[in-house]
Amino acid sequence: MRRIWLLFSQAVTVALAAYFVVLTLKPAWLQAPPAAAPDTRVTLSEAPGPAPAAAPPGSFRVAARKAAPAVVSINTSKPADRSAASDPWYRFFFGDQGAQPQSGLGSGVIISPDGYILTNNHVVEGATEIDVVLDDSRRARARVIGTDPDTDLAVLKINLDRLPVITLGNSDALQVGDQVLAIGNPFGVGQTVTSGIVSALGRNQLGINTFENFIQTDAAINPGNSGGALVDVNGNLMGINTAIYSRSGGSMGIGFAIPVSTAKMVLEGIVKDGVVTRGWIGVEPADLSPELIETFGVKASKGVLITGVLQNGPAAQAGMRPGDVVLQVAGKEVGSVSELLTSVASLKPGVAAPFRLQRRDQDLELMVTPGKRPRPRPGEGTPQR
Repeated sequence: MRRIWLLFSQAVTVALAAYFVVLTLKPAWLQAPPAAAPDTRVTLSEAPGPAPAAAPPGSFRVAARKAAPAVVSINTSKPADRSAASDPWYRFFFGDQGAQPQSGLGSGVIISPDGYILTNNHVVEGATEIDVVLDDSRRARARVIGTDPDTDLAVLKINLDRLPVITLGNSDALQVGDQVLAIGNPFGVGQTVTSGIVSALGRNQLGINTFENFIQTDAAINPGNSGGALVDVNGNLMGINTAIYSRSGGSMGIGFAIPVSTAKMVLEGIVKDGVVTRGWIGVEPADLSPELIETFGVKASKGVLITGVLQNGPAAQAGMRPGDVVLQVAGKEVGSVSELLTSVASLKPGVAAPFRLQRRDQDLELMVTPGKRPRPRPGEGTPQR
């Protein structure tokens, strides 16, 4: 019995010694495992994301991605305005600073892999140096191939390879309410895309250009956008942004673009002949008004009244007389002087075209062979139509 008690006491002593050693050196061995933390995760049900190439409904990313690379920024340098520097009042307020070169900013659209660029004439008019900056940051010096002040268009050319080219659309198919994008470099902040709709078509009599057939849009167009692209939702070029109506200098939701149909005609004429050749028939037209209707005894309620005919001009040779009312030119109805001017200008000189007229109570059709529209000389007014 004594032996058993001795063995028991020795075993207890060894166990206690081991316990104190472990407690001192490895206390973590004696701690209970921590309780599992509560699961605080939230299970969410998320819609699957779109495929990488797909655009969400209402997005214009595909059109912007297609058209934007072909829209460029244009920086111009012009000679100093020495008239201001020579003004004694200018020198009194600003000191004798000398004439400073002027810089300009605009946009353009690459329309050919050969490097042809469409822009506005007022962007490059009078410029001595024209630098073009592409969307991929490449730069090139541009030269002017030709300009057409009557439509405020100009054609430039740069020499670079692998040029992005915009796709020309059909501006004649545009309808009021169609969605469009304006792409350009407003205020020099960098390429910018704005969206809107076609607000009106065939805007004229604005006093901007000689030939006016503008697309009106509420897409934001600001200074620096001039010469940029107006494209449809497929990224096809519909017009060249050219002007805005504004009282503040910024966009007020009324912008104007030259239809691509007009721009294409100007481009082909400049590239082929160096100038744009337009038709001319030698008449003085006027919009119908009650006073003119009474004076000339006109029976027509629409069309354009011919108040004068140039002797031996194309219209006179075809038999047109003062008092005639032009209803159609080459099958296209005309209802205003600007529409008549545009229709006649689009005719090819030397090629006869049908004109439908009303002479008092009589309907007539004359074949008129237009001549080449003369350019006005300095100090002269607009030539006859």
